Amino acid sequence: MKYSRFEELPVWNASIELALRIYKVTQDPSFLRQRSLRDQLERAAVSISNNIAEGFERGTTQEQLTFIYIARGSAGEVRSMLNLIERLPSFSHLKFEISNLKSAAEEIPRRYAPGQTFCKILRSRSSPPQFQSPGNRQKETRTRRNDQRAEAGPNGILGMKTARVDQ
Repeated sequence: MKYSRFEELPVWNASIELALRIYKVTQDPSFLRQRSLRDQLERAAVSISNNIAEGFERGTTQEQLTFIYIARGSAGEVRSMLNLIERLPSFSHLKFEISNLKSAAEEIPRRYAPGQTFCKILRSRSSPPQFQSPGNRQKETRTRRNDQRAEAGPNGILGMKTARVDQ
């Protein structure tokens, strides 16, 4: 199956659902005294879906993989924070919800573990148009010139010495 938009990805939808559930649980009055913990938990949860989306929109597989690993890291951060919250006495009444959220946060990285669903999606998705930044075009031109010089030999084309540009 080819995906043309990140909104179609099951892993993105699961991460959005997790973020919504995190926002719902952080509305509990216990989080009023723990604003920084609440804010960090919410930011990490949102970061999962944002990185999946950004990676999907990137032009190269390497960039996509980079953002997948960042999303996986954010899911780990969410789980770590949920483990801390679960151990704090002021959140003992939320044990059931926290446990369910930890399971959901653990499931998301499994959806794009190597050889699993998301990596298959990367290989089969519709590719966006490739854009080259001016810097990449200049680098490509320098590389092509250097390749031509190397083929010409030490004395350059027609036996003439060429200036070497080291950048």
